[in-house]
Amino acid sequence: MPDLDSSPPRIVVTLAAPEDADDPDLQRRRNDRYADAVERHGATAVRLTARATAAEREAAFGSMDGLMISGGADIDPRRFGQPVDGSTDIDEARDELEAVAWAAADARSLPVLGICRGLQAINVFSGGSLLQHVEGHAGPAWGSGPAATHPLRLVEGTRLASVLGPAEELEVNAYHHQGILEADLGPGLRAAAWADSSAGPLVEGVEAAGDGRFVVGVQCHPERTESTPDEFERLFAVFVSEAASA
Repeated sequence: MPDLDSSPPRIVVTLAAPEDADDPDLQRRRNDRYADAVERHGATAVRLTARATAAEREAAFGSMDGLMISGGADIDPRRFGQPVDGSTDIDEARDELEAVAWAAADARSLPVLGICRGLQAINVFSGGSLLQHVEGHAGPAWGSGPAATHPLRLVEGTRLASVLGPAEELEVNAYHHQGILEADLGPGLRAAAWADSSAGPLVEGVEAAGDGRFVVGVQCHPERTESTPDEFERLFAVFVSEAASA
């Protein structure tokens, strides 16, 4: 936890704009989950969508202590050198926002946490690619029924395993139709968790190789606490602590 005598760490949380969603109220509730996940551990969440002005972006990136890239629409496959082959609901404006946010965080070696799309963004911005469609892996959309779940296997010796362990396997929710195969992994990243799928084993946890900077992504949605193991609360706590020390 951050020092209570110091200012709360400012974590930029990139989000889908409710104004552009089919159901703005549902998108606001989704966004609240991400912000709440860091605020309950003592951080200040700085919410940022693709509708933010240039001045708002500059102020947010200049004052941030950490970056959370949240879930949402698919990343444009052109960013990893592929034609559209299964990607849907592409959000180019958000891709651009998060590419700049990633670069700003990278330039200052700030901690980054990616959730679902955020894990995929970390991989793409690191030079990796994506499997554009995984059949039968998404399950019901949030708010439309019980979450699909599957086992997540943690890789021994990784930062993610040290945070979520001692269990070697956890049951996590699944709200995605894209994934990362071993061959898709970006340079400088390592697999921290795996899950089985119809396309074969998927990398569902990534992190920066080595023991330095905190860069972690998870394919599941731990902010949705009703379908998430309690161990993931430690991931948010560690992320906020890293931001407080940045």
